[in-house]
Amino acid sequence: MHDTTEQERLDGLVAQLRADLPGENRATVEKYVRQRVSEVGLNVGDDEIARIVDDLAAD
Repeated sequence: MHDTTEQERLDGLVAQLRADLPGENRATVEKYVRQRVSEVGLNVGDDEIARIVDDLAAD
C-alpha cells in the first residue's frame, strides 16, 4: 500500500482546483484554496497559499 505524502496530496488538490476554477479571479481562488486545504487537513503556510493562488488565478 502506498501512503501519499503531504506534497502529493497538495499537488493533487492544486490539480483539482485548476480543473474546478478556470478563469476565476484571485479572491475566489484564494477562498477555495484556503477552504479545501482546511477540509483535507493539510498544513500549508500563507506563502505557499499565495504561490498557489498566483498560479491558479486568472487576474
